[in-house]
Amino acid sequence: MLAPPPLPRTLEACFRDVASQRPEVRAEACEELGRHLAAMDEGAERGGSPERGERAERGDRHDERDGRPYARGVEALAHALRDDHPGVRGRAATALADARATTALASLLVAVEDPDGYVRQMALSALGELGDPRAGSKLRRALTDSRPEVRYQAVIAFSRVCPDDAEEALVRAFADDDDAVRHIALRVVEERLEKTPPAARGPGSRAGEAAVRLLGDAHPDVRVAAAILVARLGDPRGHPRLLEVARGGVRGVSTEEEHGALEACGELGLTAAIPALERRAYGLARLVSDTGALSAKVALAALGHERAVSELLGDLSSSKASRRDKAIMAAGRARLRAAIPALEALAERDATRTLAREALERLR
Repeated sequence: MLAPPPLPRTLEACFRDVASQRPEVRAEACEELGRHLAAMDEGAERGGSPERGERAERGDRHDERDGRPYARGVEALAHALRDDHPGVRGRAATALADARATTALASLLVAVEDPDGYVRQMALSALGELGDPRAGSKLRRALTDSRPEVRYQAVIAFSRVCPDDAEEALVRAFADDDDAVRHIALRVVEERLEKTPPAARGPGSRAGEAAVRLLGDAHPDVRVAAAILVARLGDPRGHPRLLEVARGGVRGVSTEEEHGALEACGELGLTAAIPALERRAYGLARLVSDTGALSAKVALAALGHERAVSELLGDLSSSKASRRDKAIMAAGRARLRAAIPALEALAERDATRTLAREALERLR
């Protein structure tokens, strides 16, 4: 007989279990302790005593009603970074990031040199999440580490911690020997591009020119990610590769990159992709394999395709939650302005508020 899933631990239970004899219990307790501390941190951001802002600046957050559980929790997680079991150390690093525990920065910097690869990655990821500039020099060195998994996480973290210096580091990562490092560098540049006003985008940037050279990369994910980035920078040299993906001509590409390329066809107004997108969205093949039908429909709607627009608008009022929710996300990704009235109404409902607001944000 199956037992019911355990209830979440209380804060005190977390403090008890981080010292358990069983490593799996210690790891779970670290994860749940991080959630408790994150909730305290969010509460401090919303209110608290007049001195809260000053404490937050120096990373000294705690719950006024219960002594210093925040500081105690951070100390427990920092101690767990020295646990004998790598699974516990990795969970502790992630929990410190969840808790925005800048006071644990020194411990995380030490954990970057952990003998276990998973722990090193989680420590680097945590440094990136915290965004503390004091980690900049350590992350800069990690960019040239001999271990590809360290370079991978360093690319992500460095761009968050040192955004003003990130472009040079990212361009260098485009030439990395490791496929995954080249790929994540392209994705980070694309993420940064999304935060750039459209008027400030354009071909000819250093990153854009470096990405053009990756259009012929040996790895399909790198080629496709490069095409998406180049095309979104306004350089038509990325268009042929996007059309090739839409027509099914790129073997071995991941689902995520394939779907991203389909939606980029719509975003960039590539009407030449419409026949291929229609086959993906409405052809019989979608019944037996993943053709990226929803992404193709998003692209078609962005291109003003009458059937795609009509179906997405209709699905916004579907009685099936899964269909409605997919339509909300699709309408936002397609920048479907005709959906604004329906999305505004959905933003007033508890069940759809978050999704609808995110979709509306894309339309602004």
